[in-house]
Parts: sequence; structure tokens; C-alpha cells
Amino acid sequence: MNDYKHTVLCVDDEENILHALSRVFRKEGCRLITAADGPGGLKMLEQNNDVHLVISDQRMPGMSGTEFLAIVRERYPEIIRIVLTGYTEVDAITDAINKGRIYKFILKPWNDQNLILDIRQCLDQYDLRQANINLHNKILQQNEELKRINENLESVVKERTKELKIQNSVLQLSQAILEDIPWPVIGISSEMIIVLINISAQSMLINNRTIELGKRISNYFPTDVIDRIRYVIDYDRSDELCGYKLSGKDYNLALAPSSGGFRGKGAVMAMTPV
Repeated sequence: MNDYKHTVLCVDDEENILHALSRVFRKEGCRLITAADGPGGLKMLEQNNDVHLVISDQRMPGMSGTEFLAIVRERYPEIIRIVLTGYTEVDAITDAINKGRIYKFILKPWNDQNLILDIRQCLDQYDLRQANINLHNKILQQNEELKRINENLESVVKERTKELKIQNSVLQLSQAILEDIPWPVIGISSEMIIVLINISAQSMLINNRTIELGKRISNYFPTDVIDRIRYVIDYDRSDELCGYKLSGKDYNLALAPSSGGFRGKGAVMAMTPV
């Protein structure tokens, strides 16, 4: 493993050209690998899977630079491709560029500073392409994750809706059962406010008053009953007052504290006639 950020393949049949390029890339901190012809360059690409830039001479025996780079483009489309050429070959290279096979061509003899700028531009272009590819893949991954989350959320919502429908049905049934109880039932909060009454309780008259939601229980019952209700709520214990006279009738008052999440917050009083 090395510390090089980029690897460059240079292909040229002239050894002095490869030496000159080697000096340039050494200053840029790039890893350089070389080949003397097109087939040799393809072999180097097979052996090195981290090549970012290929620079090839145009006029080489057996395989021209544009032919070699066309194969590189087909097999390794992400690699940036540059061709080195002389003035007399510009028309042919321009045609190859127009076909999208070559990113840039550099004329021989080159100026080192201009060559360095071209190399930096090519490698920056490679990095930008890879960043765009990585960003695109990340977006696709995030979209898939959002799709999965939405599907799970939809499933959770459906399940929750089903549970709420069941709870609502249970609540309606509970309310219907409460209404059908043949004796008066009153729900009282810890603030001594009437929060629940069934039909039987609504039809009662206590002290010539009908029992109404939102009224204080003290409007209908004396202090001794209020104290017993407070005892039931505060100590979470059931209680009963037997033979209590209401509107000329005797009732047993059964007091039970609220349970579960409403423990300590209220009580229920059921009045059964004696």
C-alpha cells in the first residue's frame, strides 16, 4: 500500500519521453507506471486497478495511441485519457476527440509547466467525476432507505390505525355497557369534579337537582361522602357506604379508585338501591 493519491500510466516507445514524463510526475507526487506500446499498456492496466490517468503517444508501432485509448475507453471508461502528438497529427487527434475518445491532446515538445497544469486539470476532473458518482450512489442508497422507512411507517400507521379502531370499538362497547347498567354510576376526578355519568345517574334528582357533567360533587353530596371519596382516591382503596338515603330512597354507595394510568386521579361511585 502506498500514499499516492493518483496513479498515472504513460505509454510511449521512446524511453527518453518516459524519463521526461517521470520527472514531471515525480514533482506532482503521483505514482507512475509505464509501458512501451499499446499491448503493454493494456497489460499494465490489467495488473493495476487504481489507474486514474493514461497518457499515450500517438505514433507507436503496431497500435496507434488513439486505437489504444479507444480500447481503454471501452474497458475502463472512468480513466481520463490524454494523447501525445506532433503538429502533423493534429487533424486526426481532433477527430478522435470529437468522437469522445480522448479528453485532451498535448503537442510535442511540451512545456513542463503547461503539462503540469493539464495533468492537474485531468486529475481534478477524475476526482470530480468520482465524487459525483459517489454522491449519486449515496442518493440512491438514501432513497432506498427512505423508501424502506416509508414502507415501515405505512405498516406501522396501518397497524396503529387498526389498534385505534379496536380501542374505539372497545370504548364504544364500554360506554354502551355503562349506559345499560340499571343503577346510577358517577365518575369523579381528584378535583372533585363530575366527569362521567350514565343514563341512570342523569335521571336522578339529588337535592332537587339533576346530576350534570362538570359540576362539583359537593353540589349533590354532603361532606362525609366527599371525605370518603377523597380517601378512596388518595389511598387507592375501595370503600362503601351502606344504607345511604338519597331522594327518599336508600342506596349502597360503592366507591372504587381509578386504576392503571389514571391511578390517583379519580374514583367511580356506583349507587345500588337497597
